[in-house]
Amino acid sequence: MQKGWFIDCHCHLTAEEFRQDINDVIEKSRKAGVQAFVSVTEQQSEFEEVIDLAERYPESVMACFGIHPIQGSADGHRSVTVQDLEPALPFFEKHKDKLVAIGEIGLDFTPWFVSTSQQREEQQKVFALQLDIAKQLDLPVNVHSRSAGRQAIAFLKEQGIQNALLHNFAGRPSVALEGVQAGFCFSFPPAVTRNDQRAKLIRQIPLENICLETDSPSLGPKKEERNEPEQIRISCQYIAAVKGLSVETVCEVTTHNALKLFPKVHQRLKQQ
Repeated sequence: MQKGWFIDCHCHLTAEEFRQDINDVIEKSRKAGVQAFVSVTEQQSEFEEVIDLAERYPESVMACFGIHPIQGSADGHRSVTVQDLEPALPFFEKHKDKLVAIGEIGLDFTPWFVSTSQQREEQQKVFALQLDIAKQLDLPVNVHSRSAGRQAIAFLKEQGIQNALLHNFAGRPSVALEGVQAGFCFSFPPAVTRNDQRAKLIRQIPLENICLETDSPSLGPKKEERNEPEQIRISCQYIAAVKGLSVETVCEVTTHNALKLFPKVHQRLKQQ
C-alpha cells in the first residue's frame, strides 16, 4: 500500500451518470490517489454490472450487493418491499466470493418517501434479511441511514452486527457516539464542505472511526456538478481542517480504518 493513497469506501460506479466514461473516471481517480473503490448497488439490476467492473479492474473495483431502502419507480421514489429483495437473493450466493461488503442497505424514514408505520416495518424486514446475509457471508455492511440514524444504529446493535460503515451520516453526535461504542465507522462525502453543519459531528467522532467516501456521482462539493471518486481528497482536507490535523494523518488513519473494516479489500490490495 503506497503512502498517501485513499480508499473510497462508498461510491456508485454503476450509476447512469458514469455509463459513458467509467473507464476514464476510474483511471483519473487512480492517478489522483484512489487505491480502491468500494462500489455499492441500490437494486438488483446493478449486480451483474458491478461484478463486471470488478472483473475488469480486479486491482481496484471492489463489489458490494445491496437493495436500498428507497427504490426508484415509474412514479418517482418509494419505500422498499420484501418483493424488491426476493429476486436478488440468489445473486448473493452466486457471487459471494467476489463481494467485499453488503450494501447499500439500511433505513430511510424521509417523510415524503415513507409515511406509514407499515412502510417503516417493511424497510426493517428488508434490512434484517440483508444483515443476515452479511452475517452468513462474514462481510461488513455499508449502511444508509437518512432520517433514521438513531434507528439504524440501534437496529445494527440489536442484530449483532460488528462491522458497519454508516455512510454520509447526518445524525446527532450523541447517536454517532453510540455507534462508536459499538465499533462502527462513519464516512463523509465532499458535500460536507458546502456548509459547516457536520463540523460538530466530525469533531466528536474519533478519527479511528472515520473513513472517506465520495458517494459519487452524488454529493460532490458543488450540488450541480457530477461528483467523481478523485474528489475524495476534498473530504480528507475538510476532516483534517475540522479536527486540526494534517491531511497526511487523516489520509493514513482513514485508509488504515478502511482496510480493517473491509478485510477483503485489504487482501486484494496485498495481492498486487
